[in-house]
Amino acid sequence: MEIKIKSSSGFTRIFDILTYQREKYPTASALNSFHNGNWRAQSIQEIEKKVNALSCWFLAEGYNRGDKIIFVPTFGTPEWMVLDFACQQIGLITVPIHPTLTSADVESIIIETEALLCLTADIGLFFKLKAIIDRNNFAVRVVHLDSTEPNYFVGFNYVKPDEEELKKVNEIKSTIRESDLLTILYTSGSSGVPKGVMLSHANVVHNIKAILTLLPLEPHHRVVSFLPFSHIFERTTCYAYIAFGVSLYFSQNKESFGHDFKTVKPYFCTSVPRVLEKMYDFMQEQSLSRNWIKRKLITWAIETGKEIESDHRIKPIRAIRLFLARVLVLRLWRKRLGGRINYMAVGAAALRPDIGRLFSAAGIRIIEGYGMTETSPFISINRFEPGMNRFGTVGIAIPGVEIKIDEPGENQEGEILVKGTNVMQGYFKNPEMTKAVMTADGWFRTGDVGKIIHQRFLKITDRKKDIFKTSSGKYIAPQPLQNHFTNSPFIQRCMIIGFQRPYVTALFVPLFEILEAWCKQEQIHWTSPQFMIHNIKVLAKFQQEVDKLNHELPAVERVRKFVLCSQDWSVESGEVTATLKPVRQLILDHYQKEIEKMYP
Repeated sequence: MEIKIKSSSGFTRIFDILTYQREKYPTASALNSFHNGNWRAQSIQEIEKKVNALSCWFLAEGYNRGDKIIFVPTFGTPEWMVLDFACQQIGLITVPIHPTLTSADVESIIIETEALLCLTADIGLFFKLKAIIDRNNFAVRVVHLDSTEPNYFVGFNYVKPDEEELKKVNEIKSTIRESDLLTILYTSGSSGVPKGVMLSHANVVHNIKAILTLLPLEPHHRVVSFLPFSHIFERTTCYAYIAFGVSLYFSQNKESFGHDFKTVKPYFCTSVPRVLEKMYDFMQEQSLSRNWIKRKLITWAIETGKEIESDHRIKPIRAIRLFLARVLVLRLWRKRLGGRINYMAVGAAALRPDIGRLFSAAGIRIIEGYGMTETSPFISINRFEPGMNRFGTVGIAIPGVEIKIDEPGENQEGEILVKGTNVMQGYFKNPEMTKAVMTADGWFRTGDVGKIIHQRFLKITDRKKDIFKTSSGKYIAPQPLQNHFTNSPFIQRCMIIGFQRPYVTALFVPLFEILEAWCKQEQIHWTSPQFMIHNIKVLAKFQQEVDKLNHELPAVERVRKFVLCSQDWSVESGEVTATLKPVRQLILDHYQKEIEKMYP
């Protein structure tokens, strides 16, 4: 027996998207994963059958509407999507958590949600979660999705539900309302304090329908998903892919990234800035080649590519230069990504405008967007139409979302407020925190500071809580300065310091691949990062880079002193969030001694 839903022109609940695709443009390769050396396709009909069978299994095991199920995924897979839809249509509440969360955070989430089942991506995460659960005597069952190991999740083997079981699923499914709770997502942002964001079907459906009007996707296109499935950015986008009717391919892991793009040859993907920065860093490293011609050619191509305008109106002479740069150098980027990719949507963190221009010059049109977990997540996005993309901004509000700047002050900047159906129901079991971020007339306080430029484009300037005043009484917005200093090819990350201090200083994480290449070029003996950050010639080189960038800044914002960090800030250490945003206070604590030495 197959569960039928009355056909409609759209969808109001997330799991309706499956029927929406089947009825509008059934896709034989809806979800694809890599197994035994080949891509394995599953049709939308296969996916629906698996979802219905798994819903029956949950009911047979005694799980009831409103129960919480914890997901600990890494990358997306068809299995995670089947699990997600199976829970949704019988009213189980999914709680995806990042695999890098600390034990203390996992404990607090289990206690707060009273979850009954925990599903992990692999055996390693299974043992991590089981140790936490056993240590605290939590009444939580934990299993994993690795079919080759013990404690595998057996729900996927439940493939032959009977007619009565399917009827029960259908009855529950018909009672799920669009206002019902869909998921609880724990986000700490850069504060480090996890809070459970409650999103309804209506919240996320609103965002999906907005995306359907904005992205240039058609049913015959291929897309690749390689971002973690615990992020609402990628999860909402994957729902949208099904609504578009495209063929969705899930990347295997970080190591297979190149292989997956080359074999799938996608037309579109979403990304975070760090992925683009890594590719840019590779080309910068190539520009330090000892081959003089190669070095000059790459440097020229990079500078030419950065000149492209947001609206793509290029003067004839510049168009010729761009064509040559693309043919000689920049096309290699597109080739690395399969050769057919035309578009990329970037979110989760700020993208340097010069990198956006450079990728667009290479034939991969980049648009940057803005969102938060609390807004399901999209708030604004640039467009692919001519004149609708401004590098350095996060675009125009998506349909159905209002944006306003609260109490705009100097330079018309102020806190960004948002209103729309996409705004969350609130923070789980935390009405006080919910009240703190909502105005009396229903606007959500994002905590981000920005302004509207060119009449309708939103530009983020900083986090409200990160703006500080020096002891001389001057206000400093660290985010623009941090972005400014990472324009140096030698600086991978930057944190600006100066709260109640007499002047501005910085922590720099060097881009060690480029630093090592430069050392070899300058015949400086390379040992290891922890020693090289103290090398006199290396410090002199960084001082040279800082002086050059300081020259473009007003005196009050110039970096007077800096410390080089011997290793990148990591998710594992808690120094950056799962979306790679620095956790400011923790980094300051880790480098407290080094910081104090900069203020004698």
